[in-house]
Amino acid sequence: MANEILNSLLKEYEQKKLKAELDLEKRKDDLYNRIPRLKQIENELNTFAISKAKEILRNGPQSLKDLEYKIAILKKEKEDILKENNISTDYLKPFYECNLCNDTGYIMDDNFKTTMCSCLKQKLLNFSFNKSNMFNLEKENFSTFNDSLFSDEVDVAKYRFNISPRKNINNIKEQCIKFVENFDDTSTKNLLFSGNTGLR
Repeated sequence: MANEILNSLLKEYEQKKLKAELDLEKRKDDLYNRIPRLKQIENELNTFAISKAKEILRNGPQSLKDLEYKIAILKKEKEDILKENNISTDYLKPFYECNLCNDTGYIMDDNFKTTMCSCLKQKLLNFSFNKSNMFNLEKENFSTFNDSLFSDEVDVAKYRFNISPRKNINNIKEQCIKFVENFDDTSTKNLLFSGNTGLR
């Protein structure tokens, strides 16, 4: 089940990423139709990038100064054109929902190790949270707890306790409150609820 949820979310991420990248292409096309010089600059930068790679392979990085200077000049011209037209430099980047993972759900650290992005973790947490019915905490909490649903009758044969179900549930409630109040205390033991579904 967990894998199905993760796979479903990753498909969502693929769609979001694709949408952001298609949107970028559309914005670029519109912008290049208005300002053709920007398209020329991009083509020149792409050509220089290929030349840069070839030069590194041929003669090593020390021979790149002239090429890098030309690239810097083109980038500066591009920035100036965008400023003159009141366009942010971000306009020519994809508008991802998450700038940490670029809508992939995963990020790579400095050691090239891939880890789950906080945005995907949050989506998984939200799914679990909603599945657990905990989203209704405004109505379902200690302050709205109604012990009148439980009997005052003491019946050891029926309930296996020498106290009433109401007294028992109030004891349980007190233990739960103590658990919540001391949740950050590492010496606090966990709570385990057991029994058949639907039992009070």
